[in-house]
Amino acid sequence: MNTSEYIYYTKVLKEQLIPATGCTEPIALAYAAAVGRKTLGMLPQKVTAAVSGSIVKNVKSVVVPATSGMKGIESAIAAGITVGKEDSALEVLSCAPPDTARKISMFLKQCPIEIALSSSERVFDIQITMEAQGHTALVRIVDTHTNIVLIQRDGEILLEKEIPDQDGAEEEGAILKISKIVEYARTCSMEDVSETIEHQISCNTALSEEGMKGGWGAEIGRLLLLGKETPDVKLRAMAAAAAGSDARMSGCELPAVINSGSGNQGLTVTMPIVEYAKELNAGHEQLIRALVLANLIAVRIKQSIGYLSAYCGAICAGCSAAAGVAFLYGGNESIIEHTVVNGLAILSGTICDGAKPSCAAKIAMAVNAGLLGFQMAAEGKEFVHGEGIIKKGIENTIEEVGVLSRDGMNVTNKVILDIMVKG
Repeated sequence: MNTSEYIYYTKVLKEQLIPATGCTEPIALAYAAAVGRKTLGMLPQKVTAAVSGSIVKNVKSVVVPATSGMKGIESAIAAGITVGKEDSALEVLSCAPPDTARKISMFLKQCPIEIALSSSERVFDIQITMEAQGHTALVRIVDTHTNIVLIQRDGEILLEKEIPDQDGAEEEGAILKISKIVEYARTCSMEDVSETIEHQISCNTALSEEGMKGGWGAEIGRLLLLGKETPDVKLRAMAAAAAGSDARMSGCELPAVINSGSGNQGLTVTMPIVEYAKELNAGHEQLIRALVLANLIAVRIKQSIGYLSAYCGAICAGCSAAAGVAFLYGGNESIIEHTVVNGLAILSGTICDGAKPSCAAKIAMAVNAGLLGFQMAAEGKEFVHGEGIIKKGIENTIEEVGVLSRDGMNVTNKVILDIMVKG
């Protein structure tokens, strides 16, 4: 690996693994709203928001943190306007006061928020316009959760960024390669990655432990271990990842360190590897390197698929976590690659029907599929070229999964949205 590649892989890791308080789509709305309020310079008297269908899908059924159970686009925007810290990005609601729900309710009575489906062809698009006392403010976020491309006040452009013809993540996908990721994970300096990975372990473990206490969502994590005095490591890995999602989807205010824009994916990558490291008494450096590997593989797959789609991102993360487990067991590059391919073959096509409590169950199944993929690879078994969507070489398989998601499931995404908005 040359120096420029090394620098790039380190950069990707640090940029992708960032903290977020709450599900990232409603938090992106809250972030845009907080920036809009600051730009306007006062509380708005009228708010309109135009959002892409995938934003609607991922905000409809998830609880906004600090709101005492409120859901939906209006609640997320109102939270950002009333209590959001505009300079805190995806932690915009991290210090919301205890009376946030009351403030939101009062604001919505005085200033109803109008929501429209965006005419933009971008999968991820948020545009919020505010008005008060003859002044206006506009904020637009495109493609990724904190990518503000336009800020205006009274028609004056305060910030403007060029929107590329295609998602820049696809260009990055041509640079990230699984073989290079394996090399990077084995050779990278601990000084370059430890702080990032340790923060991910700390945040996501705390969120998982909170979910295990119960009272969050459908309690999938707790249910998996119910009545099991000595659950095996595979079950513990599934439960630990699911429990974090249980809490997060139901409004827990503890942050997750995300992967590819998703806290659920960050949890799914992290917690199985943490559990297997305990089981194997792995050293701290080995754990860090396994998580470096898993996180970058998850980013690689998502670069092909895109941030938001009808393809459940937990599948990518579950396969990537299993690759990290393979790394802990001393698996070579071939075993790591076949683990990922096997896992993708098992569950590719699982739909994403928005952020909600059932994500925890999908996470558990994704981890299970990934670990089955590793078990197969460790025994020399694999799904091969010509079997379904599997192609010769892991990079080709990942690219075809991307085609499946972007092209094949495009109509599926629209149908899912239609079903969801019918009520």
